[in-house]
Amino acid sequence: MKRSEINKAINFAKKGLALYKFKLPTFGYWEVEDFLNQDGIEEIVELMLGWDVTDFGLGDFDSVGAVLFTLRNGNLDNTLGVPYAEKLIILKEGQRLPLHCHLQKTEDIINRFGGVLSITLFESENGVLDKQKEVEVSIDGMKRIYHPGEEILLEAGQSITIRPGQYHFFGAKVGYGDLICGEVSSINDDLVDNYFTEKINRFSKIEEDDKLRHLLCNEYKEVLKS
Repeated sequence: MKRSEINKAINFAKKGLALYKFKLPTFGYWEVEDFLNQDGIEEIVELMLGWDVTDFGLGDFDSVGAVLFTLRNGNLDNTLGVPYAEKLIILKEGQRLPLHCHLQKTEDIINRFGGVLSITLFESENGVLDKQKEVEVSIDGMKRIYHPGEEILLEAGQSITIRPGQYHFFGAKVGYGDLICGEVSSINDDLVDNYFTEKINRFSKIEEDDKLRHLLCNEYKEVLKS
């Protein structure tokens, strides 16, 4: 991705959140200079809190990509942070995440604001996607069973619980506008607990064609190492 594309995407996300009067924590508004002048930010850095913009290495951000913001998280040995995680996922109309699963994380995906959340699920066997088995999930605390690959639509306020090993992709359904999702989950580790069905780079390689304004969560250690 180009840095200019990332800057534009973060501005889009901030405007969308402001529309619904959703305030980020203070570090969500910091620029690079602010990070460099802060003490006591080990938790932010180590747990990768903050902005995350990715096209998953596919080069088509408007179709497959997302702006994410991690509000809180912990580590798997419970020595830092909290024993749960919370994210925002901001999607333009027609934009989606690729098909993937987690083997450790249980997550609720919540339609917070805006359009309609479209989500498709598959079960797996030992991590291998199963296109035949029916999918059992909880929607707003109620058990539901769907055919594998069936589209599930969630209106604002609705949520779905995705269990470890359940493959899923989701996005902002065309015709209903942009979408802001919430994710509430067990501890999130994007470095080790993402399993995709295609060749994916979880974090994008960046072409520096514009000023670095907002550090991405995967850039902290490199930029702040001095």
